[in-house]
Amino acid sequence: METLIRADDLRKSFAARTAVKGVSLRVHAGEIYALVGPDGAGKTTTMRLLCGAYSADSGSVRLAGIDLWEQTERARAQIGYLPQRFSLYGDLTVLENLRFFAEVRGISPAEWRPRCEDILDFVGLKDFVNRRADALSGGMKQKLGLAAALVHKPRVLLLDEPTGGVDALTRQMFWQLLIELLRDGVAVLISTPYMDEASRCNKVGFLSDGRLLLEGSPGEITQRLAGRILALYGGPRRVVERVAGDIPQIEGVRAFGDRWHIRVKPGENGSVIQRLKSGIEKMGGTVTRLTETPPGLEDVFIELLTQDDNADD
Repeated sequence: METLIRADDLRKSFAARTAVKGVSLRVHAGEIYALVGPDGAGKTTTMRLLCGAYSADSGSVRLAGIDLWEQTERARAQIGYLPQRFSLYGDLTVLENLRFFAEVRGISPAEWRPRCEDILDFVGLKDFVNRRADALSGGMKQKLGLAAALVHKPRVLLLDEPTGGVDALTRQMFWQLLIELLRDGVAVLISTPYMDEASRCNKVGFLSDGRLLLEGSPGEITQRLAGRILALYGGPRRVVERVAGDIPQIEGVRAFGDRWHIRVKPGENGSVIQRLKSGIEKMGGTVTRLTETPPGLEDVFIELLTQDDNADD
């Protein structure tokens, strides 16, 4: 498959702080790559380096085979960029916003009119062409932002937390639009705080403190903890945490909704299950169910952050 996004050893510092530390990644045509990490991990800075909004201290970026630093405008013509915050013109209508961005890109009226009609139909805004952008709901604004990013038919989409602050249904509809775009061979790089979104992607990269700690398909990444996660239904919290903290074979305990995920050292599930159950019940707690469960991306992410923190210490 053609590599449409290629970054090699990207580095960027602001004063005394290094925000991006040697990030390298590849995204092919028809792929979605998710950048996941806590606030301050370097996701937005990486995005801005890839679209040319920031100049890198070192490293290289190629978009659709074009060197971003040597042929900046030609490379940028390949990009559709949707920033984290809504950045269109609130006093313009939906159609006026699209017209503005089309004309900025040098697209003639004969081209942009039918193109805008197709895009608005695609994102579900065709009935709102005359509504001012400020009067749109949060989900509609995100759709308008996506429409503006697509108006010039880019081959590369850079989306910085595009579903932040919108409801679950809007998130689902937004992802359906992205999946449709993959059929046209677009390469999508998306940053997201949502692990369920990351699990839909072809590749996931975990960022922490400006470094890419791990990348791979969701299946490859979760395999890292296969057979090492227990799901415990019970409580109370203080009892579970105290008992788990006294068992050296347990590496981590975290609440997941109505249950606990307990990360265990390799090969220690059997002994840990017995010690947990008896220990919690001895302290007056309850164990409704305790069993091995498949690991999720969040389990891996927590493990990586823990290891990274310990390495820094």
